[in-house]
Amino acid sequence: MLILLSITVDAAPWLMLAVAAFTLPALWELYSNPASGLDFRPDRITWFTGRRQAAINWCEIDRFRLDTRLDFSVRATAVLTSGRKIRLPYECTPHHALLEAALNARGVRTERHHFSLIG
Repeated sequence: MLILLSITVDAAPWLMLAVAAFTLPALWELYSNPASGLDFRPDRITWFTGRRQAAINWCEIDRFRLDTRLDFSVRATAVLTSGRKIRLPYECTPHHALLEAALNARGVRTERHHFSLIG
């Protein structure tokens, strides 16, 4: 696409190289296709994405906060009983309605916050 743009619009080659450099991380992720997921276990919730993985025991979780952002994506944050917040990676969370239903079925309290800039 960038080659076609540089030919048809006569864009500067250095400008097209700069734009191409910013697309390299996205192309690498598309090529490597890292796995990600979320798993509810009897004693804890676990998630993984790429080489990162983590788990939280259910007894440590006070509530889940689901924030709808300005781009309409929903970010999930586990608020622990200690007050510490752990944000789940976006790529490993399912659709917010499914996540909220599964958490409520487990008896975990959820909070919904729409379009807040702070948080």
